[in-house]
Amino acid sequence: MDSLISAAARALAAGDALTALKRVALREDPPALALRGIAMAQLGEHGRARELLKRAAQGFGTHEALARARCVVAEAEVALALRDFSGPTRALEAAMATLEAGGDRSNALQARLIAARQQLLLGRLDDAAVLLAPLDGQALPPLPAAVAALAKAELALRSLQLADVRAALARGREAAARSGVPALQAEVEDAAATLDHTAARRLLEGEWQPLRLHEVAALMDSGTVVVDACRHRLRAGNLTLDLARRPILFTLLRALAEAWPGEAERDALIARAFRIREVDETHRARLRVEIGRLRALVKPVAAVEATTGGFALRARGVAVLAPPMEGEASELLALLSDGAAWSTSALALALGESQRNVQRELAELEAQGRVRAVGQTRARRWLAPPLTGFTTILLLPAALPLG
Repeated sequence: MDSLISAAARALAAGDALTALKRVALREDPPALALRGIAMAQLGEHGRARELLKRAAQGFGTHEALARARCVVAEAEVALALRDFSGPTRALEAAMATLEAGGDRSNALQARLIAARQQLLLGRLDDAAVLLAPLDGQALPPLPAAVAALAKAELALRSLQLADVRAALARGREAAARSGVPALQAEVEDAAATLDHTAARRLLEGEWQPLRLHEVAALMDSGTVVVDACRHRLRAGNLTLDLARRPILFTLLRALAEAWPGEAERDALIARAFRIREVDETHRARLRVEIGRLRALVKPVAAVEATTGGFALRARGVAVLAPPMEGEASELLALLSDGAAWSTSALALALGESQRNVQRELAELEAQGRVRAVGQTRARRWLAPPLTGFTTILLLPAALPLG
């Protein structure tokens, strides 16, 4: 590697993209193209960065597998910044394996962190945990150590393990300071600030009260029967009952919990759970069937009793937890609120919905002025203003079981 390439690489490692470009701006050889691509990515010119990285990968010969793998990793990081997950994950996995086999531990580590961050954004938290697990206890260089700490903090935050969150953020703050990269230091501070934002709402005496993350965690650990509309589950002590795939039962449970300690009327339950206006005996029979299923599920921690006018939930203490904002587009806005530009396909993948449904929701939000599009056709990306004042962690789809 010649001196200019070495100098440009050192500048990029320190986050100084302009100095790196000065070293290789006029060169067209594959190593220089790769470094120019990384520099353009650091400057936010992601489209140009991808083009340069593709040219660099094509320019390396068949005997330069490590160099091509590094280009794949750099392009994957650009795709991550663009929230474009259309590329095959196997390419990044293969590049990581090539780098590890070739002894390039630093770039293999970078590939692992990129893959983990992709999984976090898509809500695949178990997969992210598997990717991050080998890094436990390792002595990492400052910059990847800070990125790894941020990823572990988000993983712990999604499962409300706040002690682990604070420990990871402390490691991230120390590593970011050692890295000397201001943008990384700011990212750690932004992540730490979410701990003090409103994370959810609790129904208390007929009114919704805001809760911060530590208050949500305390409520979950209190032994109270918590009907969690953030994750569509019931939590009581060590019992967690996931009802995300049984929406009717969860709707009934939430309605009963909101009426606690009183009763919920039969017709109101039918209208809310089955979304119908005209109630007849067939609907009442269906309600009895669904209530029977719900009664069997919640029996370890609560009882569902029939009353003169409807049904009532009987438990020592019941709390209803809801996201800071609700509605059909809440999860979509939560994903967009990170300030990055998302593609429609990436949003659909993260939400587990069809692109057609996501496009319809985006069109409605755009008409309301709540999101905006940049670019055209396949290059179109979607942006939304940050949701300041509260964290969107409990709005995001998918989460680890609360332990």
